[in-house]
Amino acid sequence: MPAVSRRTVLAGSAALVATGVVTTATAVPAGAHSLSGSKPTVVLVHGAFADASGWSDVIRRLVRAGYPVLAPANPLRGVGSDSAYLASILRLVPGPIVLVGHSYGGVVITNAATGNPNVKALVYVAAFAPDEGDTVFGLQTKFPGSKLGEPALDLRPYPLPGGGTSTDGYVKQDLFRDIFAGDLPRSTTQIMAATQRPGDVHTLHQASGPPAWRQVRSCYLVARDDNLIPAAAQRFMAQRAGSRTVEVRASHVAMMSQPEITADLITLAARTTRD
Repeated sequence: MPAVSRRTVLAGSAALVATGVVTTATAVPAGAHSLSGSKPTVVLVHGAFADASGWSDVIRRLVRAGYPVLAPANPLRGVGSDSAYLASILRLVPGPIVLVGHSYGGVVITNAATGNPNVKALVYVAAFAPDEGDTVFGLQTKFPGSKLGEPALDLRPYPLPGGGTSTDGYVKQDLFRDIFAGDLPRSTTQIMAATQRPGDVHTLHQASGPPAWRQVRSCYLVARDDNLIPAAAQRFMAQRAGSRTVEVRASHVAMMSQPEITADLITLAARTTRD
């Protein structure tokens, strides 16, 4: 695939991201085949140890600004199958799409968007933005600072549909807040730790395919206080992808602790689909 030119990299706060016009709208169910209005559909993809509810405050802001929104469940079973699942959902969305990923969700959007002409912008929120051949483990450990290693995980086997077993990883509940969401209230992170969705640990070492960011413009929200994906790794991936970048003081769940800045960056990406 041809390389793209480097875009201007921005660093700063919400003041760098203009807010869209506030209107009213409703979220659209994942099975919808038609959407009203001219704004692109925003599709939000969560990562491991989380679910789509982490986008709730961002969704509220996007809906108020008039954007149709989808936040499908990420199966968390493997890079290939998760990406194929998301790609099947994207094929049901008519018109332009802004595709947003958090954490491992960044791997999924990078692969699922490849070859889909409706995806006009990618937004990475404290997310993995892999190149072809990259793995989650390789990117997570490329720079020092991640607190998510095997000692921080509870490993639990689960049965495979065709027979045999695989292994799910959960962040240990007593470590969850420090690793994942240190800037959220303890009452919130206790619930998140108890309800976390595990990821198959084999996903950590599965190679990513051709990246959509080589063909699609992207934005990146760097979380400076991230204890899962070091900020240095996030900056490396953002620069490599030529992403327009904003940095924020936030834990790994920047979309929860800084929903306004997250939503502002998404709306900025959405407006560029009309350029």
